[in-house]
Amino acid sequence: MVLDGGMGTMIQQHKLEEKDFRGNEFKEHPRPLKGNNDLLSLTQPHIIYNIHKEYLQAGADIIETNTFSSTSIAQADYGLEHMAYRLNKASAELARRAADDVSKQTGCKRYVAGAVGPTNKTLSVSPSVERPDFRNITFDELVEAYSEQVRGLLDGGADILLVETIFDTANAKAALFAIDLLFEKSYQRKPIFISGTIVDRSGRTLSGQTGEAFVVSVSHAKPLCIGLNCALGATEMRPFIEAIGKCTTAFILCYPNAGNDTKKLKPGNKICESFLWVLCLAISEAVRQSPPRAPPTEVYEDYLQLAGTNANVST
Repeated sequence: MVLDGGMGTMIQQHKLEEKDFRGNEFKEHPRPLKGNNDLLSLTQPHIIYNIHKEYLQAGADIIETNTFSSTSIAQADYGLEHMAYRLNKASAELARRAADDVSKQTGCKRYVAGAVGPTNKTLSVSPSVERPDFRNITFDELVEAYSEQVRGLLDGGADILLVETIFDTANAKAALFAIDLLFEKSYQRKPIFISGTIVDRSGRTLSGQTGEAFVVSVSHAKPLCIGLNCALGATEMRPFIEAIGKCTTAFILCYPNAGNDTKKLKPGNKICESFLWVLCLAISEAVRQSPPRAPPTEVYEDYLQLAGTNANVST
């Protein structure tokens, strides 16, 4: 299955200004809004819809909602924390409409992944050098914010929940806990995708875990797919993806940072001059005839598995 490409880089092609982000509804908002890409789902919905559709037409099977920063925590930077639920619902509805439109045109089912970003706060690392014990967010506060976001995504029609760009596993656990509570109480269960971020060639997340330890930490959520995104390019990411693939029974999710790889491409397609659009097209054509990977049926089934910041998988 092919995932779409970056949303932010596609939005940059439109060279939007402050007035474009504000639209009519937020003309008098007291804070600057330029750069709040998630808000465009409300103020410039045609742009977001067309980006989704372009990726689908390029061969993407799954598109992500424009909700990477649509928690009340992240939107507080713009004074829009009260808009969180609405942003998620509207973004999911746009992606749903694009996926359904292309499904009808092609006869091939397309899917919407509700993007759940990491927020701009962290449970594992203190924001203060002088106070290593200090935290500016609590687990319960994250659970509340994630619950609001996920409710909006599910109400808007998301097929999948994608907890992505995880630099802090504790944050991810809050998101997964919120999702599980919603499934238990009021929503039909949907597949969960989990994607961590290895910050450099050391092979560790920002909170210090190796890829293998990260898998152990989040496998209780029984994700359909688990993997990595962002930070590293395809070549640098490969060994870490291979390591994850050997220690999980889930399917593997991988969307590396296009980075320098896109500079080698010469797009020339009049539909969209974006490198990422062309990269999505090239990938979809390359893998179309490839058989899907069959994950192992069991991994370390009879062994104790431990995960921390200093261990991989211990037995």
